[in-house]
Amino acid sequence: MFQTLSLILPVLIPSWRFFKTIEPSPRVEWAVFPRGEDAPTVWNEFRPQPIVVTPLQMVLRLFWNPDRNEELFVISCAERIQVQPTQHSIVEITQRVQDDVAKMGLETAGQILQFRLVFVRRVGTELVRDIVFCSDALPALKEATT
Repeated sequence: MFQTLSLILPVLIPSWRFFKTIEPSPRVEWAVFPRGEDAPTVWNEFRPQPIVVTPLQMVLRLFWNPDRNEELFVISCAERIQVQPTQHSIVEITQRVQDDVAKMGLETAGQILQFRLVFVRRVGTELVRDIVFCSDALPALKEATT
């Protein structure tokens, strides 16, 4: 009886200690630059968080928030790349970055797209940015599938 109760109790009274340690989460940044340049000079944050969220938006997000779910998936892929890079995770992030760049309507014909993973940590009073992964140069336009 005690063993059964010990299995059911955590479901009824959840613990907020999900993780053994709390570590920084990777941030995904992307850049589009002309062919022939060695490296991009301007990096953009992938789907930055809104500065202001109204109370109504917060309530609605409790029930319907597919964009945030997709962002969490991208973060999960980024964490996997940081530990053990896999082609699947790289492709998933690349597709989402290409989709976002296309939605922005940027002129990307003949340009290169690259994304990177950055960890931000505090050292004393300063923020230090560590680049842990940088993708290969890819076409900025998503290839049409037929």
